[in-house]
Amino acid sequence: MGGFSEYDNYDALGLAELVAAGKVSPRELLDEAITRVEQTGAKLNAVNIRMFDQARAEIDRGLPDGPFRGVPWLLKDLGTSYTGTPTTYGCAMFRDNVADHDSDLIKRYRRAGLVMFGKTTAPEFGLTTSTESRLYGETHNPWSLAHTPGGSSGGTGAAIAGGIVPASDGSDGGGSIRIPASCCGLVGLKATRARIPHGPDKGEAWSGMSTGGQLSRSVRDSAALLDISTGLVDGDPYTVPAPSRPFAAECGVDPGALRIAVQRTTWNGSPVHADCLAALDDAAKLCASLGHRVEERTLEYNQERYAQAVRVIVGAHTRRALDDRAAQLGRALDPANDIEPLTHAIYKTAARYSAADYVEAINILHDMSRTTARFFETADILLTPTMAAPPMKLGGALRLTHPDGKEFGTAVAATVGFTQFFNMTGTPAISLPLYWNAAGLPIGTQFAARYSGEAILFRLAAQLESARPWFDRRPSF
Repeated sequence: MGGFSEYDNYDALGLAELVAAGKVSPRELLDEAITRVEQTGAKLNAVNIRMFDQARAEIDRGLPDGPFRGVPWLLKDLGTSYTGTPTTYGCAMFRDNVADHDSDLIKRYRRAGLVMFGKTTAPEFGLTTSTESRLYGETHNPWSLAHTPGGSSGGTGAAIAGGIVPASDGSDGGGSIRIPASCCGLVGLKATRARIPHGPDKGEAWSGMSTGGQLSRSVRDSAALLDISTGLVDGDPYTVPAPSRPFAAECGVDPGALRIAVQRTTWNGSPVHADCLAALDDAAKLCASLGHRVEERTLEYNQERYAQAVRVIVGAHTRRALDDRAAQLGRALDPANDIEPLTHAIYKTAARYSAADYVEAINILHDMSRTTARFFETADILLTPTMAAPPMKLGGALRLTHPDGKEFGTAVAATVGFTQFFNMTGTPAISLPLYWNAAGLPIGTQFAARYSGEAILFRLAAQLESARPWFDRRPSF
């Protein structure tokens, strides 16, 4: 697209290796990425905040000698702070929410040598799984511009699938990394709870359900990106066991014959589309062909307790964020202009919940974690579809402006029916692009492991990537 014609041939680590060898400069890579933003902007609408001058200044000051030195990088416009730029959360009320500091994760990106040059679109507060907002409009899936790239890290997914960057920043509170990975044909890992810090502004997000992270084209990028992101920060509310060695070192290690449980039903009762079951069966056969012990099993959990915990926790955090912003601005919330209709509905409903309801929701999460831990005593991996439905069309029921809240809830449930459970348990899960349907749309497959089990996920993911390569499979749009 631009001046560096070989850009698409490399993942993020590959680009960093070129920089280290003096074969390309960080400025050349940045110029290439900026050209791609400008050329794809009207089609994809994936980058909503441009930080081109800041990125050039970072390069001019000299980049740290980290593992990703010189690699262009985008930040999701939700959750992290970058000095001098707004974090809007996809919400008009936060349009002028300019940060005066860097988040701890941003500091780690800087130390790794990443060159941050823009922010990617997200739906309002990450409350839906399609990247559509009244503030920024629709973000399009490069595999089919009529379809959603998923959400809430949909701008990131579209930017990677669209060739702007090989990997980039995301976050996941109910599937918001794994769902765009599924929709866009990418690798998306949700790390173990507490693996990636949320400081200095908060100790956790959505009561521990949400975590930062990244999407990428390659398993080794995802592993190395987790390596640069992990580690406790003073004041973190809880911890997770440190890995025995870098996650990047797990890629290429023989995982052995794993006990893989295959689950065909969602935890929220959503029916599963035939394409998603076909992707599941295909992945199960692939795993069996590699010597793994594959059998159908179901991790059972009470559907109503699950749903109630989600409603209370997401509602409470949404209401608190909006009330805090209103106090910061010194005025009352204006529902008609500040937020989207279904965000307002969540805000109003949350007022009915009590402190006791919130405590019970937390107790449910803890109970789910213990139930899941017992399941993984007799299984190494739980294999599911990533989503219960293929990518949906833009402009449909996933919009926060949709007039029917019940239809919205049904549509969202179909996207999070397999992913959200692992946000609640805190266990790691990864979506891999092993299948495309007859319409040419990616259909992801999800692999989950026990708490702190990212190492085994990377071993298996790298093995599957070698057996069924996807890196060179690109959309034309």
